[in-house]
Amino acid sequence: MNKFWGVDADPTAQGRIKGAKPVAVLDIGSNSVRLVVYERHARALTPLYNEKSACALGRGVGQTGRLAEANVAQALNAIKRFALVTSLMRVGKVYVLATSAVRDAANRAEFVAGVEALMKTRVHVLSGQEEAYYAALGAAAGVLDFSGIVGDLGGGSLELFRASTSDQAAGESFETGVIRLQDDCGGAPAQAGAIVRERLAGSKLIRAVPGGAFIAVGGTWRSLAKLHQIVRGYPLHMVQHYVVTAKDMIRFCADLVAAPGLKGYKHGDAVSTSRRELVPFGAAVLGEALKAGNFGSVVFSALGVREGYLYGMLDTREQAIDPLMQGAEELSVLRSRSPAHAHDLVEFTTRFFEAAGLAESPAERRLRVVACLISDIGWRVHPDYRGAQSIDSVAYGSLSGVDHPGRAFLAQVMAVRYDGLKNKVVMPLAELGSPEITARARLVGALFRVAYPMTAAMPGILPRTRFEVGENRLALVLPRDLAFLDGEHLRGRLEQMAGVAGFKHAAVRVG
Repeated sequence: MNKFWGVDADPTAQGRIKGAKPVAVLDIGSNSVRLVVYERHARALTPLYNEKSACALGRGVGQTGRLAEANVAQALNAIKRFALVTSLMRVGKVYVLATSAVRDAANRAEFVAGVEALMKTRVHVLSGQEEAYYAALGAAAGVLDFSGIVGDLGGGSLELFRASTSDQAAGESFETGVIRLQDDCGGAPAQAGAIVRERLAGSKLIRAVPGGAFIAVGGTWRSLAKLHQIVRGYPLHMVQHYVVTAKDMIRFCADLVAAPGLKGYKHGDAVSTSRRELVPFGAAVLGEALKAGNFGSVVFSALGVREGYLYGMLDTREQAIDPLMQGAEELSVLRSRSPAHAHDLVEFTTRFFEAAGLAESPAERRLRVVACLISDIGWRVHPDYRGAQSIDSVAYGSLSGVDHPGRAFLAQVMAVRYDGLKNKVVMPLAELGSPEITARARLVGALFRVAYPMTAAMPGILPRTRFEVGENRLALVLPRDLAFLDGEHLRGRLEQMAGVAGFKHAAVRVG
């Protein structure tokens, strides 16, 4: 059998970014040990490999002051395999971070030495303030322009940090992690609230921004957010940038705390078995934190300490890069037939908006540009499924720096681009955006349907076209040597787009 690749030469696929060297973070937490390998160290991080082992290192540390031998053995066994993974994937640099359970344990030196022997690199045992700082960096890096309080809930502790400050000493740490809380209240979630209130009573940060937003970071809170989405019938099961009013979340948390466990709770089986017992305790912490700070909303983040640690190592120029734009550029390079055509499409749509006198906010223009960059990612799929798979790639993909209405906009553009203006597949997602967002997405998608038949997704054609606008009339002007492009198909697409834009008449003209 002929091969397009060879393991001896290079085991990586051609669908990877050329020259990219993987970077990894091994996160040793109180509940789990997780390895995440990213394609490269950049502003937009794309996971190549992500696996955890639920070792519960924090179990009993609050009572005994030590990491239990059985849990240590389980963690070291998982880490031994993770070391093999980083070798097989030819990771350039591995960063090992340890948090609450390890820093609080009397036998931490022995455990750290064992990890360093396996990973052949230094273990950075984060202080509570460092953990809070990096969690805030990671959350703020994914939720752009956020100003509020970040809370990172682990197995052993809760870290708080104000996202708008860069002072690493400005964080707070409290012994209200879900495993420690479970141990301290004898496994009864109903008793957890009083303990959390008492331990958070001295927090200055949590009361610093009344009525503001709280970003929730950590695996248990991610599980809680997923359960909330299922119970509430939310159309997008994506934790990153999921926004809920504090009032609604406080009620939901109270329901979980009062329930006799998730096993009998509606949709409780959707939570992984490793988190199922812990989610009610995470609910107790979140509910009490939201009430104590009088927050107006809670934003869930899938990014935290690991991403914040890597973000903090970037120089200021790289930190300033828009992660959504960088991620879309990468997708264009890896999956489109011609990245250069995507940039032609940006200019083409810009010229239309200018000719039609359509105003765009910076945020609207940003999403339009991103839509152009990812507009051809579905070309390898069977024609009957290009729309559906492209919608899934956008709505459920790993792009960061975009909220849920933004994902809905991009998904709707892709639906129209591939399946036309009558497409109904994306309708549940459309509920996440306003009618104005939906109308703008339909217009951009209709513009794409005009562009692609002229170009076959290749560059050089669109820059030679222009739009002319008269009273209730739109004209697409072709140069004389491309007059043969004028035909029934193009005219039909142009008329459809003109109708979406509010023009009564449309024509193709040569000149």
